[in-house]
Amino acid sequence: MIEKAEKVVNLLIERKEQIATMESCTGGGLANMITNIPGASEILLYSAVTYSNEYKIKMGVSKETIDKFTVYSMETAIDMAKAISEFAHSNYGVGITGKLKRSDPNNITENDDLVYFAIYDKKNDCCYTDSLYVTKEKRFQNKDMVIEKILDTLKEILESKNLKG
Repeated sequence: MIEKAEKVVNLLIERKEQIATMESCTGGGLANMITNIPGASEILLYSAVTYSNEYKIKMGVSKETIDKFTVYSMETAIDMAKAISEFAHSNYGVGITGKLKRSDPNNITENDDLVYFAIYDKKNDCCYTDSLYVTKEKRFQNKDMVIEKILDTLKEILESKNLKG
């Protein structure tokens, strides 16, 4: 996975672009992976771990989105990605929310093993979205699964933009 993080960091450096993250269930794992790469300080502007609804809202996620779709939804991931990009003035924002095989009595949803993520591209005002079911027994393994999927997606986005010029 470190090679994927290295590729993402190097592509962002090459493009002179920055990224910011708002993570929930991954607990800052994506930001940690990025900061394991030399030069990360050039591209990672800000990272927030927002486990609670209260702090998601304080960071700019719409309370109405959470109330209507739940905190564990693609709509919330999109709000997170946009809010963190705006807060940090970064080219890209990543929002991650979901559950890693554990129920949340404060936020009841159908799936306890589904994670949503969104990558906001400020320049093009669009979001790349995806979700995945976590399948591992250990929490850290599920976090790694999510982080690796996001790094793959970021790499694809950045490489496709390099091909376009």
